[in-house]
Amino acid sequence: MREPLELSPHDAKVLVAYNRALFDRFVRKVRRLPRGRAMRRRGIGHESLFATLVHILNVQEVWLVYIVRGRNSDEELGPLFQEKNRHPRDWKTFDLYARRVWAGVDATTRRLTTRDMGRRVWAFWMRGRYTVRDAYLQATMEEAHHIGEIIGALWQDDVRPPEMTWIDVRRPPSRRGR
Repeated sequence: MREPLELSPHDAKVLVAYNRALFDRFVRKVRRLPRGRAMRRRGIGHESLFATLVHILNVQEVWLVYIVRGRNSDEELGPLFQEKNRHPRDWKTFDLYARRVWAGVDATTRRLTTRDMGRRVWAFWMRGRYTVRDAYLQATMEEAHHIGEIIGALWQDDVRPPEMTWIDVRRPPSRRGR
């Protein structure tokens, strides 16, 4: 068995804050592109930059709002997967969905205890059992991989992506005029 990565409730909160800040940077960047460039099928995992951002929200919601809370049956997740609000087609409906997801993630994360981190959870579509800690790491790593796809697609269009490093994203904004 592989050694689990230690992750405290505080660490999970810091990781969620980073994930959200990083996500928000990329949303701002993609939103500034002409609609055709943001929505164009590119051959990346979820085709367009916009759809990849939606998928990141889908992952955050399923793992950190449903699975971590024990809402993991086909009966609960099946209807969720079909829900129209989870498949926005424009920025207005995207913003509504994003607010819902991050509010749910924040609510879950706010209530975490040390004991919760080692609690077993499962997803009906994946083999094995995992912990709440694994769910937070899964959501984080999957976001990182999809942000990488967006970075590559932006570079192909000669568009500089936002900074994404742990240090840069967590650094307080610089004060200009000094």
